[in-house]
Amino acid sequence: MSTATTTLKQLESELNGMILEGRILEAFEKFYADDCTMQDGADLFEGKQTNFDREKMFVEGLTELRAVRLDDVAIGDDVTMSTWHFDYTHGEWGSHTYDQVAVRQWKDGRIVAERFYKSV
Repeated sequence: MSTATTTLKQLESELNGMILEGRILEAFEKFYADDCTMQDGADLFEGKQTNFDREKMFVEGLTELRAVRLDDVAIGDDVTMSTWHFDYTHGEWGSHTYDQVAVRQWKDGRIVAERFYKSV
């Protein structure tokens, strides 16, 4: 395994650990590039502040968090993939239970693009 892959594995592990600990906003500040993009379905969001505001709205709107589980992680060349299970209630969006794959493109230790694939 190359040094770059080892480093990427460490970064992904730390990021996922912070998410599991509920430190989502702190993780976002630490790991996402200023010009990052996030895509959820057909919706593309550009820029760190735009995406931070979306994450903050999610976190602050949670009224019940029943489950967050990390199932699998894969590491490639400047890309990581992690599969998650979520079960929660949000004050504005209601109750949601789904599995999700997060595909992250990394550059210089920061996430520059992230795309979510969900199944319900």
